[in-house]
Formats: sequence, structure tokens, C-alpha cells
Amino acid sequence: MPRGPRVECCGYHHVYNRGVAKGIIFQDNNDKERFLKILDEVCRAYNFNIHSFCLMSNHYHLIVENLRENLSSGMRQINSQYASYFNKRHKRVGHLWQGRFKSWYVADENYLYTLFKYIEQNPVKANMSTRVGEYKYCSTYSIFRDAVPRFLLNSFVLRNYPTKDLFKSMQIPMSKQEQECIKNIENTKYIDISDDRVPIIQANLEDIITDYTDKKMRNKLILKAFNEGHTKSEIARKVKLSVTGVTKIIKSLK
Repeated sequence: MPRGPRVECCGYHHVYNRGVAKGIIFQDNNDKERFLKILDEVCRAYNFNIHSFCLMSNHYHLIVENLRENLSSGMRQINSQYASYFNKRHKRVGHLWQGRFKSWYVADENYLYTLFKYIEQNPVKANMSTRVGEYKYCSTYSIFRDAVPRFLLNSFVLRNYPTKDLFKSMQIPMSKQEQECIKNIENTKYIDISDDRVPIIQANLEDIITDYTDKKMRNKLILKAFNEGHTKSEIARKVKLSVTGVTKIIKSLK
């Protein structure tokens, strides 16, 4: 299957990458420190602003704001420089990353806080810390200790949220509505119109999943709805199945 077009337009992007075969990409804190050093250098060279970061053992998350249409070239620099360092230090050969990085364009700035919360809660969900702000290699650790790295200085969080209020709100688990918001960000597709990137208007779920006569037809409609950007939860409610059941159907047809 050919790769989908990369959204390069200026703005906010949720960027994610992980190790090949879900392998470890950060063996220790020295590796994480080197990654952050490379991140800082590339941000200066490519005029990136970082609004959130989280380095886990086998993947990382970033919210990157690119002021020029250079997201792919900047991220290639980060990933290739770090892979070269990692292979040399740990005496390994071959690919470090599972593939090219993934990115999701965030068109509506109202979603940024939800995305920030999602990223910063990763260590808690992985049982690497008991609350947001304890894990050293996340944005909130630096923010709560007033030791913000240079590449994070223009984060919208620093501009818009007092530290005490931010700390309290970050401890609240994500609601179902917030989780749906993240899924919508990842599922929204865009097209270029008159030098602007706009979301493709989805067909209503009711217009996709209409009356069906058998399970085979129903399953095809489920896959179509998912490909149109509707979440598994929305589809599950529509066809009165569990999310797990919808997931299995989608996997079986792909």
C-alpha cells in the first residue's frame, strides 16, 4: 500500500515514533539526554517549537510546531542522528526505528491541551510514575521545577496555564470525551484547497451504516465507517457491538 501524504503545513503536529519490533530505543538516561540534545539542536536549526515531549523506553511523543514547511526534513535529522549515536554507543547495526515517524496535524488549537494531557500521562499509564510530573523525561517534570529546556520555552502551556493549576488538572485521568478527542485528531484527514489545508468533511455515520441484511454487509460498512474517520467507539454504539468486536472485524477485513 502506498504511503499517505505527509502533512507539512505550518502549525501543530503530534509526532510519534517507536523502535523496530517495539524494541528499546532508550537504554538509560544517557540515551535520553542525548536525544534531547539532538532535539534542541534541530529545533534551533529548523525553527521548531516543542510544546510537549515524552520519552518512553521504546517510543517517544512530541507536539511540534513548525514555522516553515519542513517537518519531515527536521524529523529525519532527529531520527537519523539519534539512530547513528545509539548504534555506535550500543555496538549494534541495522534499523533502530520501526519506520518513518507518524504525525497528526492539529488544526484546532482547542485540542492542544487535551493532546498535551494525553502525552504527559503516558508514564503514569505505563506505571513508570505515580502522578504526572514525577517522570524526568516529560515536559511537566521541567515545568513544575521551573527548569524548562530552551526548545520548550515557547510552549503554549507556559503562556496559558499557571503552574499550580496545571499540576492539579494534570492529575485528573482523561475522560471518555477527551479520549475520543485524541482519536478524532488521529483519524481526521486533510486536503489542500487554495493553499490552505482543511479537513475532509466526513459522511455522517448514519449515512454510512444504513440498513444491512447480513453480517457480511454490516462488516463492510463498519470498515468503511472506520476508513472515513469515525472512531471504533462510535461505530460500536451504532451497530450495538463491543469496541473489541468492532476492532476484530476491522482487522479481519484489512
